[in-house]
Amino acid sequence: MRTVELDHVCVMDHVALLLLCVAPVARCYSSGQVVDSCEDMRPHHSGLSPQTVPAPFSVTAEHSSYKPGEQVTVQLQALGSTPFTGFLLQAREVGGQSPVGSFTLTSGATQLLTCSQRPNSAVSHRSGSVKTSIQVTWSPESTTDRKPVHFHASFAQNFRTFWVSVTSPTVTFINNSTGGSETPPPSPTTTSPLPNTTILQPAEPAEKISRADCGVTKVCFSQPSDCDPAVSADCYFMSAMMLSPSDAAVRYELTGPSDGYVSFGFSDDQMMGNDDIYVCGVGSDGLVRLQRVFSTGRTTPQAVPLGNVSELTVSAEDRVISCCFTSMNSISTQRSTGLKNSYYLLFAHGPSSRGQIQFHTATFISTDKVHISRPQTIREAGQPPIIRAHGALMLTAWMTAGSLGMMVARYLRGMAKGQTLWGKDVWFLVHVVVMSVTTAATVIAFILPFSHVQTWSEGAHPVLGCLVMSFSFFQPILALLRCGPQHPLRYLFYWSHVLNALVIKALAVAAIFTGLKLIDSSPDQWLMKVMGGFVSWEVLFFILMEVHVKWKVNRADSLESNMITADLLLVALFLLGNISFLVALLVGIGTS
Repeated sequence: MRTVELDHVCVMDHVALLLLCVAPVARCYSSGQVVDSCEDMRPHHSGLSPQTVPAPFSVTAEHSSYKPGEQVTVQLQALGSTPFTGFLLQAREVGGQSPVGSFTLTSGATQLLTCSQRPNSAVSHRSGSVKTSIQVTWSPESTTDRKPVHFHASFAQNFRTFWVSVTSPTVTFINNSTGGSETPPPSPTTTSPLPNTTILQPAEPAEKISRADCGVTKVCFSQPSDCDPAVSADCYFMSAMMLSPSDAAVRYELTGPSDGYVSFGFSDDQMMGNDDIYVCGVGSDGLVRLQRVFSTGRTTPQAVPLGNVSELTVSAEDRVISCCFTSMNSISTQRSTGLKNSYYLLFAHGPSSRGQIQFHTATFISTDKVHISRPQTIREAGQPPIIRAHGALMLTAWMTAGSLGMMVARYLRGMAKGQTLWGKDVWFLVHVVVMSVTTAATVIAFILPFSHVQTWSEGAHPVLGCLVMSFSFFQPILALLRCGPQHPLRYLFYWSHVLNALVIKALAVAAIFTGLKLIDSSPDQWLMKVMGGFVSWEVLFFILMEVHVKWKVNRADSLESNMITADLLLVALFLLGNISFLVALLVGIGTS
């Protein structure tokens, strides 16, 4: 009994000692009273070291320069879906180790600290709640000797994971009294009236973008492949050129025809989500803006601070939007970070509404991962096999099998007149089998893209596909519920069956056209032209068959065997041309 009591006391002593050790750390971390971290900006978490990979957070200033008496808005921002729970922010002269200036709070989630005996010279969190954005105001000191400053911040994702001294781009000082500045003021192209946006005034000339030096000094990615934006206005193009590996400076070019925006991004895979993206688009005021966003899944990308971007030139002329800029920002997809890694290149373009980007109308992706420090010409990745299978099944279903089934029911009943099998007319059995294959192929083709994308895509193609699926599902049900041949209401079934088939055919053709437009990256839209020829071929033969039917009615005295021979020749010629067009389109889809 005595031993149990001693063991209990021993355990309680250990627990009490542990709580005494942890309590100060937990209290300091959650309350933000971290004045002991003012000098080195390191959270004093015993035995733990800061992260060495680039932080998924940024520090940006509203302006790239400041004047006497002017306040500067500073923003701390999570670049993706990873929030932070704690932070410490200071302003320091470039190369200095002591805080300068003072802060004013604009959020209740923050508090002021006294560092190096300077009141209000630092800002930290008030609690351990999750945060994605913090904004404060900084004021310079009243002395006349002012230097360029950096804003330094340390971020804590949790107790064990933290980053130290994440630094903003340089904020220079402009002295109005002397008319000069220690550092030349930024050009109009780098002025940022909004934290996440850079605007170029309309009068600023745009840089000419071309394929020159592609594969020699810069990485190039375009659609159509090898197009030159200096020659063709229908060229979607981006390039990246390392200016200084030591400074991680990259010169980007981006251009393409669009009613809203063009964009490119870096990704760890060939799917949308966790991508670092630059968007060049027309705002609600008609000015072209460069914006940096981070995509999370297939939802609207989240705007993030533009960061260290300079030498921006933009233009919007005859629907062609262009942006050229130099960036010293690191690339971050959360899973991979830094310019030394390889990424897939993404390109997307689409409309915008009141300056807000809408879902892209088209996108293309690089075949392989790319290292932007290695000049090369990048090829566009082909469509995934599951999407190509979707297109092949829809073509086979509604441009071959479905057409044959409709032709058998309409024109070939007389070829096997009086011949039955299992108590049914042979033509009817052929029609049922062919149309059953058509419906089955339609169902499979409908399921494949949804299983791949796993979400709804905007645009006409998915809407048309859903309509084709719905009417196709209704057609066999209508056939099963039909009344007998001698029933007085039989004509209702006949016309509803025929009209529904024609509606499905028209919707299927429209769906195939819109689908081919999404994957046809050839300069002359080759697949679209072949599909146009395919439709014309079918229309021509349905007209010929109708003329032949009328001719047979008027020539009742002709030999029936001659009529059947003519029917067979027409059907054989139709199938020969039909299959030729089908093979050409299947080959085009396979190589898209």
